[in-house]
Amino acid sequence: MSDVFFIPIVLIAIISFVVIFEITNRLKLKKQIKHDWGKFPTNQRKDSEKSLRAAGFLKKESEFIVDDLTWSDLNMFDVFQRINLTYSSIGSESLYESLRSYSLETNATHHEKMEELITFFNENPSEREAVSYQFARLGKKDFNYAKAYLNQQVLTPFSHRFLFVFLGLLPILGFISAIFLGSIGILIGISALCFNTIFYLIKKGQLETELATMSYLVQGISLSVTLSKRNLPIKKELTESTHSLKSLLKFASSFRVKTGSETELMFEMITASFLLPFISYGSVSQKLKKYSTEAQEVWHLLGNLEVAIAILNLRTIYESNWCLPTASSNGVTAANVIHPLLSEPVPNSVNWEHSTLVTGSNASGKSTYVRSVAINGLLAQTIHTCLATSFSLKPGYVLSSMGVEDNVIEGDSYFIAELKSLKRLVEQVKKENFCYCFIDEILKGTNTIERISASSSMIRWLAKQNQLAFVATHDIELPQILAKECENIHFEETVSEAEGISFDYQVKEGVATSRNAIKLIETMGFPDEIIQDSFEEATYFDKNGAWCSKK
Repeated sequence: MSDVFFIPIVLIAIISFVVIFEITNRLKLKKQIKHDWGKFPTNQRKDSEKSLRAAGFLKKESEFIVDDLTWSDLNMFDVFQRINLTYSSIGSESLYESLRSYSLETNATHHEKMEELITFFNENPSEREAVSYQFARLGKKDFNYAKAYLNQQVLTPFSHRFLFVFLGLLPILGFISAIFLGSIGILIGISALCFNTIFYLIKKGQLETELATMSYLVQGISLSVTLSKRNLPIKKELTESTHSLKSLLKFASSFRVKTGSETELMFEMITASFLLPFISYGSVSQKLKKYSTEAQEVWHLLGNLEVAIAILNLRTIYESNWCLPTASSNGVTAANVIHPLLSEPVPNSVNWEHSTLVTGSNASGKSTYVRSVAINGLLAQTIHTCLATSFSLKPGYVLSSMGVEDNVIEGDSYFIAELKSLKRLVEQVKKENFCYCFIDEILKGTNTIERISASSSMIRWLAKQNQLAFVATHDIELPQILAKECENIHFEETVSEAEGISFDYQVKEGVATSRNAIKLIETMGFPDEIIQDSFEEATYFDKNGAWCSKK
């Protein structure tokens, strides 16, 4: 009798363990979502930039893609990571795309819809947590290619679909035929199961990307059906887009998210023996091809939900030090602008309606200031959020030439690499697009005379094209040469023997007048002979406009 009850007891125990384990994981997930709110994201184990770039987003004619040099100059991937409170690859890929592309024509409509979502989640925190939980259950999968597949950018069409259907049915036909053929039918069924399993394991390696992509796609569509039942601002759009795709969910069991457990492995082997993953893949492919537009819209709507939550989290973190950007007829006017990557940023104002030169010594804050304006110019036009108390700008393309390096692989010297970087700006301006051009230490890779003459000519040309340039420079000659074309702002420092060097990192009107480089050398303990000689050389140049030659 004890043997009779043993097996049921074991089965009940296993089922109970699985149920308890699942409930525990769900509770932990909900707790994690609560814990993450109002903080910068810390778990960056997934969402590699290589994967995000491979996800694939198509450039429309009305969109501008933030190019790689500008993206790198401004450390925008680090900015992305500080905003990226998403729990699925759908959300992180959508946020990445949002930060890398924007439209000067249709931004207002997009921002209006996004603000509606943000307002909803801000007023309904329980709904925000519930939506984040559903996305977290889907999870992240690098290189899932789902969006690229929907855009028909990757993956070849699935072939031999009917062959897979026939092979999948063969074991069933074999066992049915056993009614008439006896052991021969059973042998056919068993042989077909063995063949299909081996065939699946071989073919799975060839179709691994396709199967993984389809798995994430189907799970994403299943998520859209779940979320369409919630009272969200996009409920109507989500319901309409998922209506034609609901029939795909009957194949969802073939595309379960793999956990690596023994139960999952057993389930995979059972489905493999009937080639269900391949058959399901073929059927889903046909369906998605027919309803490609609806599927793309579903992905877009899902992405917007997580992007809205991520933006709201960013605003929550910065409390009163963020604002919605407003439209300007020319340039940028802002108050208390800060850099998003600094732990203790110093707020500064911006009044940029003409090309501007920013002077000051190293480490005084001029490059950080230029970057903070550029980054907020991008954030204003992409996620409609600025880290400032007010920020007004004229829509325009943001381009930079700030972090130039020589290219050993292509054989480019620093100066050649710098020229190529600047040529990008020139070519974009020649297309008659309004551009914000951010340049740090323009043409520093060449000699002083040619640097000054070429730099001043280039900045003057940009001004004549009605473009705005923001140029950080050490060259005190440029403010003199470009006095009519450019405005001047500067950063300064104080140096003393007692306290060394100190900065207030506050932008000031006019050209930097401090000449503290030699004093800095002195405070670092260099030999007196070097210090004295430096002062004499500088004094001579100030009086005569030329360098003295000592024998």
